[in-house]
Amino acid sequence: MQKGFIFDLDGVIVDTAKYHFQCWQAIAAKAGVQFTLEENEELKGVGRVQSLEWILKKSKKSFSQKQRNIWLEEKNQHYVSLISHMTRKELLPGVLTVMEKIRDTGHRMALGSASKNAKLILNILRLTSSFDVIVDGKSVESTKPSPEGFLLAAELMRIPPENCVVFEDAIAGVQAANSAGMLSIGIGQQKYLHEAKYCFESFADMDSTFLNDLTLVTDQ
Repeated sequence: MQKGFIFDLDGVIVDTAKYHFQCWQAIAAKAGVQFTLEENEELKGVGRVQSLEWILKKSKKSFSQKQRNIWLEEKNQHYVSLISHMTRKELLPGVLTVMEKIRDTGHRMALGSASKNAKLILNILRLTSSFDVIVDGKSVESTKPSPEGFLLAAELMRIPPENCVVFEDAIAGVQAANSAGMLSIGIGQQKYLHEAKYCFESFADMDSTFLNDLTLVTDQ
């Protein structure tokens, strides 16, 4: 039985959360509000437009759509400038080992990210060819916790949703995986990812028995 393994990007394959935080903190300051690391956790897996709206709700001021669009573009340009300097040294611990195990056991892999810069990041990290399917923020209309992106990835992999496994670092992504009927595995802190079926601080914390069972090929 071939399985489909769907990886989120930010916080699962590479730690881009720190770059998002720097960018959103700068925009929040322009809007006259504070933005903390704790709040940044709540925006993991959330699209750019929705993230800006979340931040602006903290302000007592009102902002025009023109100003919103300016900040969205500023945020993206700042973010792209930061990630352009990334190297493979920034890949998160254990992720390449897990990807190699999945590939060696004959399963399919997809990227399922809300980021519209996902393909750029994969190219920078030389990982594009590792995935059979890439679904990013430009591929779907609804962002997580909608399961649309994960269901599209399953469809393109030609793997039934119930045979798919999702690696996520955001509660919205975990909820999307659960809604899609997929096995959800949280990568990060249990207190944020308690709705996941399993949770590990990092891929490096997965023992060989768990990984072997996860990638087991059966005749079913």
